[in-house]
Amino acid sequence: MSLINIQNLTFSYDGSYDNVFENISFQLDTDWKLGFTGRNGRGKTTFLNLLLGRYSYSGKISANVSFEYFPYKVEDKNTVTIDIVEQIYPDCQYWQIVKELNLLAVSEDVLYRPFNTLSNGEQTKVLLAVMFLKENSFLLIDEPTNHLDLQARETVSRYLNSKKGFILVSHDRAFLDGCVDHILSINKTNIEIQQGNFSSWLANKELQDNFELAENAKLKKEIRRLTETAREKEKWSEVADRRKVGIDPNKVDNKSGYRPMQAAKAEKLMKRAKAIEKRNEKAIEEKSKLLKNIETSAELKISQEKYHADRLICADNLSVEYDGRKVFEGISFSLNRGDRLLLKGKNGSGKSTIIKLICGDEINYKGTFEKGSGLVISYVPQDVGNVSGNLSDYAKQHNIDESLFKAILRKLDFARVQFEKDISSFSDGQKKKVLIAKSLCEKAHLHIWDEPMNYIDVISRMQIEKLITDFEPTILFVEHDKTFCDNIATKIVEL
Repeated sequence: MSLINIQNLTFSYDGSYDNVFENISFQLDTDWKLGFTGRNGRGKTTFLNLLLGRYSYSGKISANVSFEYFPYKVEDKNTVTIDIVEQIYPDCQYWQIVKELNLLAVSEDVLYRPFNTLSNGEQTKVLLAVMFLKENSFLLIDEPTNHLDLQARETVSRYLNSKKGFILVSHDRAFLDGCVDHILSINKTNIEIQQGNFSSWLANKELQDNFELAENAKLKKEIRRLTETAREKEKWSEVADRRKVGIDPNKVDNKSGYRPMQAAKAEKLMKRAKAIEKRNEKAIEEKSKLLKNIETSAELKISQEKYHADRLICADNLSVEYDGRKVFEGISFSLNRGDRLLLKGKNGSGKSTIIKLICGDEINYKGTFEKGSGLVISYVPQDVGNVSGNLSDYAKQHNIDESLFKAILRKLDFARVQFEKDISSFSDGQKKKVLIAKSLCEKAHLHIWDEPMNYIDVISRMQIEKLITDFEPTILFVEHDKTFCDNIATKIVEL
């Protein structure tokens, strides 16, 4: 066990006028299995890059371990996998890598295939296996679940649970619960660490948020009461003060001791007013300390066009093959108005092929496939690489209402300063939110979302879940986040 110390860390990107981190300090134990969470754009990947020494910063980072970043960048994916393993870790023994691959349910024959012929899941597992073999290394694992199917996620989660000494960036709640023992969270105003898994962290956060909201309501009520009382006391003290200095002998009994009595009364009332004012200031100060880390998640809306028929899509005994290889066969399903249909299956099972067929791509198939006439579809792709330009131009390019588009992004935790930046500078999660916001602006009969939760932070995932359960749109989607799928799907087609 050793410690990683972060002291007074401050960082901003060149040319940026806002700090990503400002004067933060905390300590990590290298034996922890640390889940790293926070909303998109808060600086999770930036922090990993700072640990790796890729950026200049002010403050101090000290550690007695070396840092390894996942995913390792493979320059030539045509290289045989065993050669890539040796590039990453030249001292690796063959039996060691085979043992790790067995734990990850990967056959050792993948070592003798070109890396680019491996599935996404196999590539992820090979890179994790070899990196965990490095001694005295602390792994920085950045979103390993993207594009992994559900079965692969469960396998990788069990594998990570058997290890220690890593920071894991992930937004998959079930995945995190299966393999971490601490949570490092980037909040609005600070960074905090809690022992436990993601669910226990979320429960604690909700308790703290509810406590602060209740305290805030009590303090607001107390401030109003104190303010009204202070005004009354101040008014009474002014009346008493006037009486002590200006007595009308025709209206007031000017007996002995009257003026000293009024002076004492005025002084007493003034002191009471000042005491109430101080209590008021203290209550306001306490109130200002609350609510700083409460994550707002305003409700999203979706207004789908009503299709003229109940049935939108129908497939019967559908089969597709490429170059003589069957992608899938004998698939039958229907999509009706109000259905939330999940396409489920391993990577390569044909989910994207079905989506392309529905969206109008030229796909050769056998069997029956029918799509309703005049069906308007709003599509969110997996890839975020083609999102570029500024937000205003993007809205015009796609013929959507710019004000509504930006309002949705604000609800998805975009700061106004982001509206002035080029989309290319956004994090992958922010780019995915741009695609989802665009889709929510489009008038369509059917929404098709292909792995919409890739890169999206947990709070936004819960926002989108609530949107779908509240408005019950007709949607066909592919997703490997188990919690999201369990909460959303009303119909499942398994390939």
